[in-house]
Parts: sequence; structure tokens; C-alpha cells
Amino acid sequence: MCDDLTFADMSRRGFAGLGAGALTAFAAQQALAGDMDLVERAVTIPTADGAADAIFIHPAKGTHPGVVMWPDIAGLREAYRLMARRLAGDGYAVLVVNHYYRTGKAPFLSGLAEWFKPEGQAKMKPAIAAITPEGTSRDARAFVGFLDRQKAVDRRRRIGTCGYCMGGPYTVRTAAAVPARVGAAASFHGAALVTEAPDSPHKLITHTQARFLFAIARNDDARAPGDKDALRAAAAAAHRAAEVEVYAADHGWCTIDAPSYDKAEAERAWARMLALFNTL
Repeated sequence: MCDDLTFADMSRRGFAGLGAGALTAFAAQQALAGDMDLVERAVTIPTADGAADAIFIHPAKGTHPGVVMWPDIAGLREAYRLMARRLAGDGYAVLVVNHYYRTGKAPFLSGLAEWFKPEGQAKMKPAIAAITPEGTSRDARAFVGFLDRQKAVDRRRRIGTCGYCMGGPYTVRTAAAVPARVGAAASFHGAALVTEAPDSPHKLITHTQARFLFAIARNDDARAPGDKDALRAAAAAAHRAAEVEVYAADHGWCTIDAPSYDKAEAERAWARMLALFNTL
């Protein structure tokens, strides 16, 4: 799921979808956030590999389940701040992270459209290369630990995680890294969820105590139709609840600044995530 062919296909289709649809989505999120009494601050989290920058957003009053949000390949930027604000408005304490912190502080790109330009890819590829599965697991432990130290987080509830594109498999690694605390993981158009590697995300499900949502893009499924079956089989073997569904939209459809953003299917996926997080 999600490979160079996916990106090449999206690039060929161009960025017409970035116009009114994306602007409308941004405006809708801004309006929604304006009605919420939220606290938002930039934070720095010590990790085993350095110091990760992130944005922490939560309702101004009360305590709430914590959520680690992993952005897509273009990294932490305005689109994900808005998405995190919306989730916070739904009653969660959301930490949206810069998974490229080893290379520099966010934002690296202003939007997903930049990734499709040669200069955008040249900028991002060293940052992508600096990420390893082991490093992501270490980061996950640091991020969950940060949430558990915050007054806005309800420690009586378990923590959720959501991730997009390359952030999708990071949700499984998060659940496996801190199984006693992470109770729900949602992957949207996730990349490389099923591989031959010994630590492939689908093989890590057995090491978790979480419920899962795997929302798969139709063009990713067309290229790797066996992945959904492997995810279902791995979850069944691990006795973990998992909702695995192919959506009627293309890779990136849940990210509000993506050329493939599909509002109807994105809203449906968002509702399924909220249903999942309601189990925390």
C-alpha cells in the first residue's frame, strides 16, 4: 500500500483537486475550531535520539484521552494542525508530531503538493532516510510518556493513535511499543503495513493490546490486494479486533490538503475513527 507508483499516479493527475475542495475543507475546520475552547501550544519532547517538536492541542477544561497523531510523508504542517484541532474539539488531547525531527524542525513543506515537485522530494528524502522502525518505536514510547505527564490527559483512559500514509504503520508500532497504554490505532491509506520484514507492522499486531482500524485506499488495494487479507488474518491470529475496509477513494483521501482529498469518504473514515477512540 502506498508506493512510488501511487505517488506517480497522483502526480500525473495533477493538483486540480487542491482548489475549492481543499480550501472549503480548511475553512470548515477553521470554523469548527473557532467554536471550541481549546488550548494549543508548541512543545519539545526529549527522545532517545534528540528532541522532537510537536503541537499539543486539547480542550481547555477537564481531562481527556490522549492521542498521538502521525502525519503523512509531507510532515507536520498547517493541514495536520487543523486536523488535530478538530480531533481535540471532539474531546481528545492530541499530540501531532514531527516525525522528521532528527533532520530539522517542522514544517519541511507547506503542503502535500510540494512533495510532488523535484525540489520537494530532494528536500524530504534525507529526512525520510533518517527514520527507522526502531527509532519510531523509541519515539512512540517518548510521545506516550509525554501524554501521560499532562494534566489534560485522563490517565484512567487508554491512549489512541492515528496515522496517515507513512504514518499509518507508525500507529501499529506505537501500539506494540507501549501495549499496556495504547488501546486503539487507526491507519488511513497506510504505507508498507504488510512486508516481508520480520518486524512488518502486520506481524506486530500480536504484540499489542489495541483495537485497530485500517482504512485502505482503492488504488493501494488494486496494487496490493492481498494486504487487506493479511491484516485481517494477523489480527484474527492475535485475537485483536480490527476493522479493515477499502474505501472508494484514492491514496491520501483523508488529508485535507491532498490532491486526492475526498470529503465524503474522509468524513466516513473520521466517524469510524471516533467510534474506535470511543472504546478507549
